[in-house]
Amino acid sequence: MRQRVVYILIALAVIAMGIASRKFGSELPAFIATYAGDTLWAMVVFLMHSAAAPRLPVWMRAGLALLAAFCVELSQLYHAPWIDSIRNTTPGSLVLGHGFLWSDLVCYTAGIAIAAAIEFVVVRFKTKAES
Repeated sequence: MRQRVVYILIALAVIAMGIASRKFGSELPAFIATYAGDTLWAMVVFLMHSAAAPRLPVWMRAGLALLAAFCVELSQLYHAPWIDSIRNTTPGSLVLGHGFLWSDLVCYTAGIAIAAAIEFVVVRFKTKAES
C-alpha cells in the first residue's frame, strides 16, 4: 500500500508541473513550453499504472502505459458531440486532449521512457544500498 501512495504522490507532483508548464509557458524556452505538458502527462499515465499494479515489471507497466496513452491520442481522431462535450471540460481536456498530433506520440514515448528509466535506476540504487 505504501508503494501505491508514493506513486500517487509523485503523480500529483508531476500533474502540478504539467499544469505549471502550460500556465507559465511564456516564461519557458519554446521547445519545453510546447512539449513538456504532453511528456509529463505520459509520465502520469505510467505512474498511475504503477500505482494500480506495482508488482508488474517496469517494462510491462511502461508498455501498458504507452498503449493507454496511444489509445487516448488516437481517440482524438473521433469527434462526436458527446465526447467533444467531455473534452470541453477542464478534466476532460486534461485527460483526453482535443486534437490528434503525431508529435504527442513522440512526447508520450519519451515521457514514459524517462519515468521507467528513473524507476529502474532508483530500484537498482535501492537494491545496491540494501546489499
